This record gives sequence, structure tokens and C-alpha cells, in this order.
Amino acid sequence: MSKKGGKQTETGREVHVPCKRAKVEASCPSSPMNYDSPDSVFESLIFPIEQEKFFKEYWEQKPLLIQRDDPSVAAYYQSLFQLMDLKELSSQGLYYGRDVNICRCMNGKKKVLNKDGKVNYMQLKRDFDQKKATIQFHQPQRFKDELWRIQEKLECYFGSLVGSNVYITPPGSQGLPPHYDDVEVFILQLEGEKHWRLYKPTVHLAREYNVESEDHIGNPTHEFILKPGDLLYFPRGTIHQADTPLGGSYSTHVTISTYQNNSWGDFLLDAIPGLVFDTAKENVDLRTSIPRQLLMQVDIADSTRRLSSFLRSLADRLENTKELRSSDMKKDFIMNRLPPFLGNSSDPLAPGGKLPKLDSKIRLRFKDHAIITVEPDQDNSEELRKEMVYVYHSLKNRRERHMMGNEDDDTSEEGISETHGLRFPLSHMDALKQIWRSATVAIKELSLKSDAEKENLVLSLWAECLIEVI
Repeated sequence: MSKKGGKQTETGREVHVPCKRAKVEASCPSSPMNYDSPDSVFESLIFPIEQEKFFKEYWEQKPLLIQRDDPSVAAYYQSLFQLMDLKELSSQGLYYGRDVNICRCMNGKKKVLNKDGKVNYMQLKRDFDQKKATIQFHQPQRFKDELWRIQEKLECYFGSLVGSNVYITPPGSQGLPPHYDDVEVFILQLEGEKHWRLYKPTVHLAREYNVESEDHIGNPTHEFILKPGDLLYFPRGTIHQADTPLGGSYSTHVTISTYQNNSWGDFLLDAIPGLVFDTAKENVDLRTSIPRQLLMQVDIADSTRRLSSFLRSLADRLENTKELRSSDMKKDFIMNRLPPFLGNSSDPLAPGGKLPKLDSKIRLRFKDHAIITVEPDQDNSEELRKEMVYVYHSLKNRRERHMMGNEDDDTSEEGISETHGLRFPLSHMDALKQIWRSATVAIKELSLKSDAEKENLVLSLWAECLIEVI
């Protein structure tokens, strides 16, 4: 594949800075990451760009390149993942396709060079050295604690799933053809150097992955070399390709991605059905039958006018609605996200503090890892099911399954991922909101009729490790 070199094109926003230091982790070199909060993690990731400036000028708009000349940051980035890590990980049972892809860009197309079954490190290294193949390692946060720690905090920050992939490319080679993705991308250069070219999107904020022919994408809008410690961000839809320069070392980078299927359009698709269902209970017009043979007609112009009227009435109702049902998106996020990072401890979570009593004060333990939804009673098979409050959480999610899809050991008999949480009567909603919105709350002040209800509620939350007594 031809490599477009020549003169250096516009680099957009380019920042050359030493990265500030924050926490020092025992398990890695001096760390530039500040783990005090999700906000501080993202702030240290994009330093020196301020969060407000980033979201105002770059997010979903244009690429951002941050080049850092700081050996300590480069050393920290290298500790996140290295080629040599694959030797040990291969011995743990990696599989082609599921965990590792071997590929190379040839004549503008991606050629997959996977073997069958388990990954053998020596064979993997031979393909890397002799076939100049790129190694793509899926979701390294399943194995690398520091990436787990970063991505778990970023999931709290964005309120969206955050995945990652590692790409290791030998010198003089390219793994993937020009393409664009359906995710917001943050690239951290870990080892070696990578030559990047970015192009004007053909589909802004794309909803799907697509390969683009180099003949149709024009000249790069940005062209640069990423070095260890550098960070690159670009929005979904940005056409890009990258190769490892000939004559140097191999390149390793990790791509951290988020906001897949997390647009206003997705939220509307999720929320509108519940809104229609609730409105139809009160509006008889929505309960009237559609015209005879409507589903058999080609021209439905008359019906679209009626639908427009219904949509306007839904919009009016929405203006006065304080809560929307977005159960599917919420549940998908909470069921599939990373569990909290608990340091080096491999012990399971245990209830915090002493057993709660009526005169106790409590506080939420993992607010970012729990959601409250209102849904029909899932344990009631009757046709008319009453609504219940469900509290779902990710405290028992399995790190090793993060972003890997559903497999047999993770699904129920119906093929649905297992959820972790609790179910309460609808009358408990106000009390739950008190707990979620308050820094601390006295159990006896909860908005429930009886002391027994108050104690039963907090005991259930406490046993599930969602609250602690203070």
C-alpha cells in the first residue's frame, strides 16, 4: 500500500507539554493519572487541555493531538501494555478471533491471518516478525489492572461503556486500511512510533464502522508521528490510517473508545415507547384503532398526518414530564460495564460497616455503579403486571467478560445477560431517591410509612453492598 509522505499537513491543535504528576502507583512507574474522582482521571488524561475547552472545541468536532516530551509519562504509558505481556497472557489461554486478531493491510484491504483455536506465542511472534502482521489484542483491561482502573473511572465519567484494544505493528507495516469507526477514540502511544493520517469525514458522527478507499478520501487533513506518552483524540466518523515507520522499532498503542450507540437518537428510541405507553393510558385517541387495511397500503399520507398530531401531543406531554423510562439503555450499561476497581484485593465485596438499625445513618457506597428504574413486575406472569422499582448495580459484574459479548456462562436460559440488583414496591421510590440524593441520611427519616419498611429497605441495600453505616 502506498504511503503518502511529502510535506507535513496541518496538525490541528497540537500541544507540546510535560504531563503533570499526580498519584504514584506502586504497581507502575510515576503515574500522571489522578484517581481521586472520575473527573480528575479524565482531566489528567487530556492534560493540559481543560475539560470545558475540550468539550466546547473538540468533542464530536475535530481531532486533538497532545505531544508530550516527558520520559516518566512515556514509561507509565509503556507499563499499560507491552509486546512482552502477550507471552504470559498466551499461556493463560488466549484464542484467535475472541482475544487476538492477526491482520495486515495489503492493497488497501484488511487481510486476516488468524490461525484456529488457542494462541501459541511463538507462532504469534513468527507471524509478527516474518509476515509483518499487526497483532490486535481485544479488551486488555480484562488482564491489566491499570487499564481496568482507568476505564472503570472513565465509564463513571461518561456514563457510557468504555472499551479498549491494543495494536502492535512491526516496522514498515500497516494493520488496517483507511476506515472510520462508530466510537469516540482516545489513542495512547505506548511503545515505538506510529505515523498517522486523518481525513475529512464522509459521514459525520458515524453510527457504523466502514472502510474507505484511499482513492476517494483525498489528502490528509492531519499528518503526524505519535511517540510514547502522546495522546490523540478524534470523533467517530473520522477517517484514519496508521503505519509504523520503516527502520525503527515496532509500535504499540492502545485505543480507548466510548459512546457507541449513545446518541440522542438512541435515547429517543429507548424512551419513546415508555412515553407512548404511559400517554395511551390517559389519552383515548391513542387507544383507537388504526384504519382498516392500513398495514396493506403503499401510500399512507393521511395516516402520517395523524401520526404527526400524536407526536406533537407527546412532545407537549414531554415538556411536563420529570422522569423518562430509559430502562434498556440504563440496564445495558449497568449490566455490561466494569465492576469497581478495588486495588490489589481479590476478596469479594462485603457489606460496609455495622448492621444498620433504625437509629443509624447511612450513605451510598457506589453511586456511579447503580441505577434505579421503574418496570413491570418481572416475577409476575399475570397479563396486567403492576409496576415495581428495580435497583440494578455492577458490583458483581465480571471483569474478564467486559465488552466481550454474551457467552454461555454469562447468560440465562433465555439468552439474556444476568442482572444484579433488587426489587421494591413503587411506594419505596421516594425513600430510594433520598438515599441517592443525600450525602448521608438517617434511616428513621426515610419517606416510608412504617419503621419495618425503612429497616427492610436499608437491610436489603446493605446486604447488596450498596450502602454503609456511618
